[in-house]
Amino acid sequence: MKKNYRSIDYKTIEIYRDVSETDWNDWKWQLGHAIRDIPTLKQIIDIDKKLEADLENCLQTFKMAITPYYASLMDQDYDRGVIRLQAVPSIHELYVAADDQDDPLHEDVDSPVPGLTHRYPDRVLMLVTHICSMYCRHCTRRRMVGDRDAHLSHAQIDACIEYIRNHPEVRDVLLSGGDPFSLSDAGLEYILKSIREIDHVEIIRIGSRMPVVLPQRITNSLVSMLRKYHPLYVNTHFNHPDEITLEAKNACARLADGGIQLGNQTVLLRDVNDCPNIMKKLVHELLMIRVKPYYIYQCDLSSGISHFRTSITKGMEIIENLRGHTTGMAVPTFVVDAPGGGGKIPVMPNYLLSQSDRRFALRNYEGVITTYTQPEQVFSNCGRCNICREGPKEYKPLDGVAKLLSGDKLCLEPSGLVRRKR
Repeated sequence: MKKNYRSIDYKTIEIYRDVSETDWNDWKWQLGHAIRDIPTLKQIIDIDKKLEADLENCLQTFKMAITPYYASLMDQDYDRGVIRLQAVPSIHELYVAADDQDDPLHEDVDSPVPGLTHRYPDRVLMLVTHICSMYCRHCTRRRMVGDRDAHLSHAQIDACIEYIRNHPEVRDVLLSGGDPFSLSDAGLEYILKSIREIDHVEIIRIGSRMPVVLPQRITNSLVSMLRKYHPLYVNTHFNHPDEITLEAKNACARLADGGIQLGNQTVLLRDVNDCPNIMKKLVHELLMIRVKPYYIYQCDLSSGISHFRTSITKGMEIIENLRGHTTGMAVPTFVVDAPGGGGKIPVMPNYLLSQSDRRFALRNYEGVITTYTQPEQVFSNCGRCNICREGPKEYKPLDGVAKLLSGDKLCLEPSGLVRRKR
């Protein structure tokens, strides 16, 4: 099926009428002309007096930055404009709900080195910059993104890399921020080259929203540099089908043609994509531009974004409307990134109805109930091959429930139990 993708006609916007195509397609021009104040925003969308007053109040606490490209996607319907809701500050951001937190995921708490979070056993997160091309209104890192427009210093980057070098259990490094693609090609390559020189690092991932909000950044020179550091993966952040334009499609195509596998991490947002039909259209269109739907995130408990949050049940409903109704390739995992640093917990509809010691009662997407009979010799005779007996220890569980299932531990208990103190 051939799809006609929407292409941006920026010259219909008065403020950009005299901008040349060369400038418009220059990502540095886009960054330099990001919309950061109300007078500039008023030249693009209609703003009444109440909204202007609300914006003035909000901008005293939170910064605004919208790329001209992304701004050109906005329509005038403020209440239901899915692009505007993600880009334009709202007075609702000044409301702090009872459970809101500055760092709900404990990224700072689980940080042995400034700029690096080590939560999971075999992988680390590097926040390489505070800069984004656009300040998304639902950002979980609003405590740091936009507080100062700066990348991490070379000394800070080197300290993070030294930590990785000294921890051989780390096989996977995720670069995020801010947006790593806000760095220059040379600045990003310094980080990639340094990490790739560490023998025990197997894969590198980059989290970026540039293909969505600033596709001009995905240049041929950037892709040529990235492809030197395979295996390399890029996860991007499309939230709505309206964001999939011709420019975004072409940006993803350049990355995919460079051998870079693309995944997408969608955040479930009230009034933006909290609808099974919208999500189904989104995941279908993502596959058409060679982006694999990876996660749907329940919106985090970050301060000032409670108006975006939906019930967890809504996310489960969306998965119910995807699983079985479309290809499994299009079905992302719905997760709650647990407050307090608990990590990503998948939350799925219940397909297991009941069980005995021999049979499982299951239901499918149609509501058909069936049974699966377990074999008479139900226990696996695992542990006989060289991987289990002589293989590297990193393939064995280091902690958690997997350690219980392997038999290496009999129980897990929280620290500080009162009965232990007795």
